[in-house]
Amino acid sequence: MDTPERDSLPRKRSLRKKFGARNYDENLMDELIEKHLGGAFKKKKQTKEDLEKETETEAMIAISLGFPIDALLEEEIRAGVVRQLGGKEQNDYIVVRNHILARWRSNVEVWLSKGQIKETVSNEYEHLISAAYDFLLYNGYINFGVLLPLTSPMPELTNEGSVIIVGAGLAGLSAAKQLMSFGFKVIVLEGRNRPGGRVYTQKMGKKGQFAAVDLGGSVITGIHANPLGVLARQLSIPLHKVRDNCPLYKPDGAPVDKGIDSNIELIHNKLLDKVMELRKIMGGFANDISLGSVLERLRQLYGVARSTEERQLLDWHLANLEYANAGCLSDLSATFWDQDDPYEMGGDHCFLAGGNWRLIKALCEGVPIFYGKTVNTIRYGQDGIAVIVGEQVFEADMVLCTVPLGVLKKRTIRFEPELPGRKLAAIERMGFGLLNKVAMVFPHVFWGEDLDTFGCLSEHSNKRGEFFLFYGNHTVSGGAALIALVAGEAAQMFENSDPSMLLHRVLSVLRGRTCDDFPFILFPNLLKAL
Repeated sequence: MDTPERDSLPRKRSLRKKFGARNYDENLMDELIEKHLGGAFKKKKQTKEDLEKETETEAMIAISLGFPIDALLEEEIRAGVVRQLGGKEQNDYIVVRNHILARWRSNVEVWLSKGQIKETVSNEYEHLISAAYDFLLYNGYINFGVLLPLTSPMPELTNEGSVIIVGAGLAGLSAAKQLMSFGFKVIVLEGRNRPGGRVYTQKMGKKGQFAAVDLGGSVITGIHANPLGVLARQLSIPLHKVRDNCPLYKPDGAPVDKGIDSNIELIHNKLLDKVMELRKIMGGFANDISLGSVLERLRQLYGVARSTEERQLLDWHLANLEYANAGCLSDLSATFWDQDDPYEMGGDHCFLAGGNWRLIKALCEGVPIFYGKTVNTIRYGQDGIAVIVGEQVFEADMVLCTVPLGVLKKRTIRFEPELPGRKLAAIERMGFGLLNKVAMVFPHVFWGEDLDTFGCLSEHSNKRGEFFLFYGNHTVSGGAALIALVAGEAAQMFENSDPSMLLHRVLSVLRGRTCDDFPFILFPNLLKAL
């Protein structure tokens, strides 16, 4: 759910990035790409140098979308987009593929047709145009989102098939929108009385001082290749880059020395590097060795972070790592904890003005959704699908089940016949993480208008993830909204805690505290805000 520039070795993103404070407009993409995209696809006579420059720019766009510069995706290889791997045909295919990606990304508000591509690519590459276009279209890399017609402008995509989608979260709604654009008849069954799933924007505050606060997913973590960024562009919703300035405070409210902070951050990154080096030398760790145990052993071996302040600082970075992985380091595999790094989305982290509910609302338009329909049974076979909700039976040609992993683990939906053994084994093996947050709205922004984030150190390692990071959502929520994040072991303890006690604890962190009974005020204006 929810960077410093990457080093030579991959690692989880930190939320303490470096960039200026301004609203994000993905139409710009970046200065270089926008410069070349301005008129790149208008009919005009181009020199050889112009074409080479355009090809390089399109390759950069493709890289930002997760495509390799000189190779095919595994999915492309399986789809057989070229007759022979390697050689001139593959190189030509990559150029055509990149051109199609760049064409659509230059204007995501309209459907890009195969005919439009043929206008800008030589006829001798017609077979590659078809291969690349069909792959990108059917795998959702182009022509997706909320501004597409419900009936595809391409006659060849007309389809009389019917699909039932179980779950009206982001996955279910996006799939419904895309399938409808392909011509399928679609209905969505949702157990709750609202759409969105784990995306939920709540209006908080007093009359006249409401703020739109995301109680579920709240940050677009990496704008490049992120379909949420595309949706925001299509809806003309401003995105706010999460600014880098993230001061840290000690448990007593005093600011952390920036020099010590930089040194401990460097130690934290080097410890992760050592984990990777050891893993490579040893050919991997045993399955039951956790990332947390390896990091602690390395910390002791190298004798780092010995003082109280240094250990608290290192704990903060470990809490941030637990937040990035939505789990305790003691539960993360030392061998596989970073296996999804190649699939992470690059670019800036952003807040969406008005909350992520705006995306959900747009995705719902024109989609037939039935609420309060908790699915009991899914029967499937060659004769079609039957989805049973109590005494009701919904029938279709296909079913797409987008419920969370936890629902599948609980077996609350019965499949007839039972799911294949490999799928049951995967459901059993896979895990999911836990994050918690406390959302608050104040009369004014006492923490500073220029701060999107700040962090607080904990006295105790087992509570390092409790309110370790705060998001100031005042730039996008319409009010002085502040969100306290809880990760790791602290997030698990939160599940059974009294909400009133949690609010008391988070306010005590915001006030700061000293050894005596007189509080050190971390933010001088906090008491006025309360």
